[in-house]
Amino acid sequence: MKARILVAVVLAPLFFVDLFFLPPVCLAVTVSVIVAMASYELLRATKVVHHNHMYVYTALSAAAIPMGYWAGGGSLVSLAAALLLMAALFFTAIRLYGIEEKEVRFEQVMACLFGGVAVPLFLSSLVRLKGMENGQYLVLLPVICAFLTDVGAYFAGVFLGKHRGITRVSPNKSLEGYVGGILSGCVFMLLYALILVRFAGLEVSFPVMALYGLVGSAITELGDLSFSLIKRQCGVKDYGNLLPGHGGMMDRFDSMTFAAPMLLLLVQLLPAF
Repeated sequence: MKARILVAVVLAPLFFVDLFFLPPVCLAVTVSVIVAMASYELLRATKVVHHNHMYVYTALSAAAIPMGYWAGGGSLVSLAAALLLMAALFFTAIRLYGIEEKEVRFEQVMACLFGGVAVPLFLSSLVRLKGMENGQYLVLLPVICAFLTDVGAYFAGVFLGKHRGITRVSPNKSLEGYVGGILSGCVFMLLYALILVRFAGLEVSFPVMALYGLVGSAITELGDLSFSLIKRQCGVKDYGNLLPGHGGMMDRFDSMTFAAPMLLLLVQLLPAF
């Protein structure tokens, strides 16, 4: 727990500075590094990394997508990265077909496409939010959902949790923890709305912000469970050990992979400010 708190105290302010104060290119570079490392962790968990540099192709694709969105050609870069990655993966699989110890299976190709295209595409929503009008404020929406929902769920589970075993994926998590996480996400989003009105001088719709909190927190918890399912099926506790007490990059940004695109959709469909 001490290591977990220490890492959070050191890295959280740095990440906040990158999100709020630095130009969008800095966030794009940060996201590129995060998704490249997360893709390697994912492939290591799914036992794909030993296959003929497939992790290299996957990491390069992952890193290119956020930079493409920063440069203004996100859709084109994403399409090119996905196509090139798929071509490289299937070329490798075809070349090695029939060589038992090296043969590449279809599910391994899909794991690479998930880590090299889907995850970076979703996390690139942070870059897209930062590039919008009032982007320095918008980009904090998924951060509030992803991180503070986790905090609220933890404390609600510790102090109020009685009905555990709701899912076999995370049997120690309680119904009270899930509900507390969603409610805390809503509360923190309303507090953020107050801060924006008071200190940023924005006109903010509180009902819409409450909706952001409820929907964003719910999808956050689904994201956490989804990546926990992958770990369970692969028989690993954490995706990595880069961040003491937190695991790897994929462990830290698993719920953000769901929260960021959801908040981007909500902001575009129903702007709060």
